[in-house]
Amino acid sequence: MPAPAPAPGTVQRRTFLSGTAVAGGALAVTAAGLGTAAAAPAARRTATAGPAGSAGSARSAGDLVTVGPADRRYADLRRGTNQRWTGSPERIVLATTTADVVRAVQQAVDSGRRLAVRSGGHCYEDFTTSRDIAVVLDLSRMDDISYDARRRAFSVQPGAALGRVYDRLYKGWGVYLPAGNCPTVAAGGHIQGGGYGSMSRRDGLAVDHLYGVEVVVVGADGRARAVTATREPDDPNRELWWAHTGGGGGNFGVVTRYWLRSLDARGDDPAGQLPTPPREVWLSEVAWPWESLTEARFARLMWNHGEWHTRNSAPDSPYTALFSQLKPFHRSGGAVVLDSLVDAGAPGAERLLQSYISEVGAGVGAAPQVRQYRRVPWLHATQWPGFTGPDPTVRFKGKSVYARRTYTDAQIAAAHHHLTRDDFHNPGALLMIASYGGAVNRLAPADTAVPQRDSVLKYQVVALWNDAADDDANVAWVRECYRDMFAATGGVPVPDETNDGCFVNYADVDLGDPRWNTSGVPWHDLYYKDGYRRLQRVKAAWDPTGQFRHAQSIRPAR
Repeated sequence: MPAPAPAPGTVQRRTFLSGTAVAGGALAVTAAGLGTAAAAPAARRTATAGPAGSAGSARSAGDLVTVGPADRRYADLRRGTNQRWTGSPERIVLATTTADVVRAVQQAVDSGRRLAVRSGGHCYEDFTTSRDIAVVLDLSRMDDISYDARRRAFSVQPGAALGRVYDRLYKGWGVYLPAGNCPTVAAGGHIQGGGYGSMSRRDGLAVDHLYGVEVVVVGADGRARAVTATREPDDPNRELWWAHTGGGGGNFGVVTRYWLRSLDARGDDPAGQLPTPPREVWLSEVAWPWESLTEARFARLMWNHGEWHTRNSAPDSPYTALFSQLKPFHRSGGAVVLDSLVDAGAPGAERLLQSYISEVGAGVGAAPQVRQYRRVPWLHATQWPGFTGPDPTVRFKGKSVYARRTYTDAQIAAAHHHLTRDDFHNPGALLMIASYGGAVNRLAPADTAVPQRDSVLKYQVVALWNDAADDDANVAWVRECYRDMFAATGGVPVPDETNDGCFVNYADVDLGDPRWNTSGVPWHDLYYKDGYRRLQRVKAAWDPTGQFRHAQSIRPAR
């Protein structure tokens, strides 16, 4: 006899993402934010393509290479990593130099066309693909990584993928940037959103090592130009630098170059300008199968995990050498997975790792399965699928949280309810909970545009799936799980003694939707807290005509 039909809202077909696969490819802890800048408002959008043309094969506007709808590359270039979003721009401009960017921005301004800028294309929302975008400025070919001796800083262009950044910095100079774990995320949106990763507890955020930026801005006179801003106290453009230390992409202009140098760097040797990564790391993956977890056992596991991070995330903790992701998958994914990494050169590194795993599992009443346990060179570990990010052929939705302490009982109960729902089946739905704090919390909230400087965990409620027919069910699951976990604060993690808002690189337009945020706290305060007013002043100074904007861009001060 035929199988019964699935209940409404159930995701059953074509969800082939296994728990193991998603454990390695659920959204990376990197900032999967939008590109280096997003969209410019347009007074109009004409049917013709303007100076650069809009159809046919790649053609030149001046010497700008463009791709239109008739070009075979258009299908790829009109979208990013999240397959939920597909744009329909008149043209896509493939820039290779800062001069290209200035020209492309100027043409968009002069023609009244809305412009969006993309570097790696890992935006969670449609900030570079919405229907009113006429021109996409693609920076993926701007991927140079070099050393600038004059500035004593490493120069990284926005299109450089993080995997390439790690490889080039390490092989060339023996240094690295403590940035995200997904090797395909580009530097463009990642750094300026406050990128973090598996070594951030040891060495801070990527923006904590940002010395300067080159940015193409548009003045009140409507002219595009490139400016440089650094953290030097006497730099007249210093506020523009500050805005790029966590202010998010798409707000002030187009970043065409980052300069990286640590705050404590001394001398002229390139090898002394950024941190040195571990020589080797220990990697571990353990899992608790759902069939062994009652609700009480799950609650104990979650409480152990959160309490451990509450106790061991100070900047001077020996556990700053350790990073982990706890991934409670939906029951259909089979298990709750704990992926961990520790600097093998840290004192007692292996003991630290084993103690951590033991403490997380203490009193649960179910022994975890050991899936991996090995020691590998650091550069190889940057490609480890335990942390690296999403398959570029999937669709996803995520909602973020900064946590100052362990989860509340109500949060754990709500998570358990949604992870074990019988009316929803997707092995790619999960909570992805990353270790945080440590060196991140050395800086004061106002030192950068990342104000969350006393958190111990950073996580997201997320789902990944394959088929557009399953969009509504998956998006609803993510929204409902998140809403119920934070029901006590209006459905969002309002800053209090437990939570500290949201991560701008995990863009979430629901934060501005009163159906999903009933807290009375606006989306921008969840991202930026008190720093939003300062960001508004930078916006007024450097984007006075509002050329760079998207659904969650900095709004001009009233």
